[in-house]
Amino acid sequence: MLARLTMIASGATQATRKGRFPNDEAPEPRALDRAGALAASLRRADRVWTSPALAARQTAEALGLDATVEPLLGEQDFGRWAGLSFEEVQAEDPEGMAVWFADVDAAPHGGESLAAVARRGAALMERLASESGHTIALTHPVPIRAAIVHVLGAPLSSVWKIDIEPMSLTEFRGDGRRWVLHASGVVVGTK
Repeated sequence: MLARLTMIASGATQATRKGRFPNDEAPEPRALDRAGALAASLRRADRVWTSPALAARQTAEALGLDATVEPLLGEQDFGRWAGLSFEEVQAEDPEGMAVWFADVDAAPHGGESLAAVARRGAALMERLASESGHTIALTHPVPIRAAIVHVLGAPLSSVWKIDIEPMSLTEFRGDGRRWVLHASGVVVGTK
């Protein structure tokens, strides 16, 4: 049984451009304008899922994809840090920021830990491993990073060493027993 998973990072938002923790905002208009180039390169999918977040849902629409909301693809809940810049959090809660980077089970912001995001992603990939065909999943950088380290068997803390660009594709292939990382960081239509 062959499975293919294409994860697409949602279009850039004001938060991503300004180094802020996401707060369920819409993608920038220019991000949606670029979706046409990406849409033309996508292969037919048996399933199209999207995160519940506005950026992912609007990116799916801009790509012309009829997507079903899948809660397991949701962005990490950053709690009281949502909407704040990294610099603001570092100034207001330096100990919390240090704990967050050092402990994947920590959620000093009152939201969701990195480990919880990884568990959601692993559950999704386990479910997909038993389904043949191609799934396109519109999501966010943290869930994509977590999926990469899950497939590679790397420590979860490795997510901090992976950069996922807006509107980039990360592809996985599965044979029912294991997943492999097929391609990562493919960006289409960004000029």
